[in-house]
Amino acid sequence: MKIQQLSIFVENKPGHLAAPIRLLAAEGIDLRALFLADAREYGVLRMIVSDCELAVARLTAEGFVARVTEVLAIEVSDHPGGLAGVLTALDATSIDIDYMYAFPCRNAEQAVLLFSFADVDAAIAKLRSVGINPLANDDLLKL
Repeated sequence: MKIQQLSIFVENKPGHLAAPIRLLAAEGIDLRALFLADAREYGVLRMIVSDCELAVARLTAEGFVARVTEVLAIEVSDHPGGLAGVLTALDATSIDIDYMYAFPCRNAEQAVLLFSFADVDAAIAKLRSVGINPLANDDLLKL
């Protein structure tokens, strides 16, 4: 149920984002979702990719700082309130959300929410207890 997310640290200068993206493209690695968080000097590019292991190997070989973390992917109906339902399930807990991002599915009726939780296992248990089942890596890459 945990999804591998690739994080790359990139210098916040024109053109520096393109280099790792071109490298992944040259390796045939598909970008399924991405989120760029910026700071004054560096940004963190968070991505779900088709081959995380190969991506890390190639990026680190080229001098990029890359790491893999675990996030949860949850499929919801792509309509007003889809996110609200998931957040409501977490309201009465002490589970902290570090960050989240989302993307629509190809069928345009569903969306995927990607969450980073302080306690991923507690989040999985709570969500499952209310009938919300996180997606597996293979499921996410098929959407």
